[in-house]
Amino acid sequence: MPQLRVHNFCISLDGFGAGPDQSPDDPIGAGGERLHEWIFQTRAGRAMGGREGGSTGLDDEFVRAGVEGIGATIMGRNMFGPVRGPWSSDPEWSGWWGPNPPFHHPVFVLCREPRQSIAMRGGTVFHFVTDGIEKALERAFDAAGGADVRLAGGVATIRQYLRAGLVDSLHLPIIPILLGRGERLLDDGLTGYEATTFTASDAAAHVVLTRTRP
Repeated sequence: MPQLRVHNFCISLDGFGAGPDQSPDDPIGAGGERLHEWIFQTRAGRAMGGREGGSTGLDDEFVRAGVEGIGATIMGRNMFGPVRGPWSSDPEWSGWWGPNPPFHHPVFVLCREPRQSIAMRGGTVFHFVTDGIEKALERAFDAAGGADVRLAGGVATIRQYLRAGLVDSLHLPIIPILLGRGERLLDDGLTGYEATTFTASDAAAHVVLTRTRP
């Protein structure tokens, strides 16, 4: 049965998935980019950006697992970009990732204002969903054609799906830094999950939480 999965959503030792003072120039907040540096040291992470080389081993395996068996992605509007208010304030904005985003499948963006879908190179198509998280998930499962759906973030979006009991598994790399402020992922607490994987590299402690109840 297809699942909704969170993969490679990095948090700091003090529990933050994004730093403070997010802005167009600092989309993950002050210091937030340090949460993801390990990804781009791996062979799989470098390949996403069209680069060669990189490390193999545990971290690389987790990066690869994050795209295996995924047929669609869901994300919040803040993750898609910095545009606030009407889309007409920046009608050319099509995401942070350039003309060939790394998804290569349908991506459903949660928002309040309708917008026409945007087809990008490589098979990525951004669809904009205005009627809630459950409708976005329904559409994503339909588009995935029997594959799993990845919940990309950001923090507020993942928390909405967790509150609704819709997330089947979470891979949370815990990065050995302290951000001090920002957006904390698990401030609501988390019940109904068990840790099914706990392993570490020099860069991250990889925790996989799997839902134990329907």
